[in-house]
Amino acid sequence: MRIAQIAPLTESVPPRLYGGTERVVSFLTEQLVAMGHDVTLFASGDSRTGAELVPMWPRALRFDPELRDVFAPHVLMLEQVRRRADEFDVLHCHLDYWSFPLLSRQATPFLTTLHGRLDLPELQSIYDCFPDVPLVSISDAQRAPVPDANFVATVQHGLPADLLTPRDVAPRYLAFLGRICPEKRPDRAIRIARRAGIKLKIAAKVDRADEAYFRETIRPMIDGSHAELIGEIADAEKADFLSGAIALLVPIDWPEPFGLVMIEAMACGTPVIAFNRGSVPEIVEHGVAGLIVENEAEAVAAIRRVPSLPRAAVRRGFERRFTVERMADDYLALYRRLVARARPALRVVG
Repeated sequence: MRIAQIAPLTESVPPRLYGGTERVVSFLTEQLVAMGHDVTLFASGDSRTGAELVPMWPRALRFDPELRDVFAPHVLMLEQVRRRADEFDVLHCHLDYWSFPLLSRQATPFLTTLHGRLDLPELQSIYDCFPDVPLVSISDAQRAPVPDANFVATVQHGLPADLLTPRDVAPRYLAFLGRICPEKRPDRAIRIARRAGIKLKIAAKVDRADEAYFRETIRPMIDGSHAELIGEIADAEKADFLSGAIALLVPIDWPEPFGLVMIEAMACGTPVIAFNRGSVPEIVEHGVAGLIVENEAEAVAAIRRVPSLPRAAVRRGFERRFTVERMADDYLALYRRLVARARPALRVVG
């Protein structure tokens, strides 16, 4: 098939450091190329891919200090996609609702994977306004705020099986991975680790919008002995970091749409201790891949239980449910369904 992948420009594909959406777009793009499909990636110019790259800005917007308007490059990209739409069998957009007004007014089938939260009240009118746009959720829980939107499938994320693998190290600390922000609740993670008497290592970024939260709430809690801030880490560093952890703490306080860090931990055989919010019950097999808890006291108790969870079984669960091959197969089935519905008289090869 001739497939266009349309990525956010905030980070490169794959991202240099943090960036869940762009990381998933990269995994999917490279797997589709490996399967023999003709894939074109619309992304930032510093992206790395085996697909045909159409660079829509010289570098990831996050690393362009001279850029003031992040919307302008995205508008230009969407117009380029529209002008070239008839070159593709299907357009796969990862920009949430930004593409709806433009791509819904052209003939090539397109679908949008929603990567973010949908519980903001202003979003309801958007999905009401575009009731026919095919949407993909990344968990069933993500759909709850807009149950009448046109969801055609849930496709959970997947990772290359060999990207992160268990390391032969003795687990000695607890881990927090991702982003320091109020909804991820690193403050909870620090308190949990302190109550358990085990050091917490925090590998996370601080966005500009969250600098006040970090400065006022989190930095005073980091003492170096009970909690250590490592900073952002790349994929190459994650296997060692996660394998060395007794468990990954995910003490979230928001309706997490998916939580890529959870399957990254599972790939390393590291159990996950996660609060029962959003997608968590769909991702974490309780008692197998980790433990789902309701509060900090239960999380502390769970830390004592995780050594009883075989790390090899955690890894097997990842291999069974969260590989990039499964994710790509799910999307290909959707692409073919959309193309068959839009162009029943045409035969698409691939």
